[in-house]
Amino acid sequence: MKATLRDLEVGEIGTVSGYARGAIAYREKLLAMGLTRGTEFMVARIAPMGDPVEIQLRGFALTLRKDEASALIVERGSGHE
Repeated sequence: MKATLRDLEVGEIGTVSGYARGAIAYREKLLAMGLTRGTEFMVARIAPMGDPVEIQLRGFALTLRKDEASALIVERGSGHE
């Protein structure tokens, strides 16, 4: 099921499937941070107000602001802690 990173909950696993239209600046930034298509990640933490979101991928933690998280289209995977 496709969603944005902001739709996932702590403990969920997702795979990057694309980027939102019109988010060219965020797309370049996300690609530079290693969030290429097919990259699997896990949502580690979400701040109380939903901003920022911390994900674990490729052996490191990455924190994204809500606008960046909204620009990332993901495929929901399995998992909940």
